[in-house]
Amino acid sequence: MVIRIFVASSSGSLAIKKRQQDVVRFLEANKISFEEIDITMLEDQRMWMYKHIPKESLPTQGNPLPPQIFNDDQYCGDYDAFFESKENNTVNSFLRLNAHLPVKVAES
Repeated sequence: MVIRIFVASSSGSLAIKKRQQDVVRFLEANKISFEEIDITMLEDQRMWMYKHIPKESLPTQGNPLPPQIFNDDQYCGDYDAFFESKENNTVNSFLRLNAHLPVKVAES
């Protein structure tokens, strides 16, 4: 399983930049490994992202805005869904991670 965060490095929107940073910081702080994919630099990845967002999750107008979050090929959601899961302490479920992540135990 690989958590994939689709971001836009050259976004002119401060709100989008803050949302992307919020997701990345949360994952780093919780030691959840992830791959960050810049859709402004990789056209094929942007098209892949658009194609794999379920129709019911697409905005009524325009294209979906970053960050968009996937677990491998499974769509997890956008920033609003991520934020809601964070507030409800359901991020593992949102990210489709096992409830009990393996923890390395130090030998004594």
